[in-house]
Amino acid sequence: MPTIPHIPRELALAHALIRFTTRMLILGILAAVGSQGFARTLVIALAFAVLYCVFVATIRRESLFAPCLTHFDEAAAYAAIAHLVYWVSAA
Repeated sequence: MPTIPHIPRELALAHALIRFTTRMLILGILAAVGSQGFARTLVIALAFAVLYCVFVATIRRESLFAPCLTHFDEAAAYAAIAHLVYWVSAA
């Protein structure tokens, strides 16, 4: 089975932050044009992003508590943002 190439921690951090920012931008744009309302569409899109990140982290066998950012960390961030958006929109 092929292994994942070793990436220096600084590049892995930058890659994770760029990946997170890009995905949030895309999800925000999709939520803005959604027909269910911005908050509801964003919460649903973020929930799918959580599932996707957990799936990718599992496939790549990333450690849950790794010293660098992983897809598990992204999933936790998306879940927290989704919970915050849901909580604010319900009020």
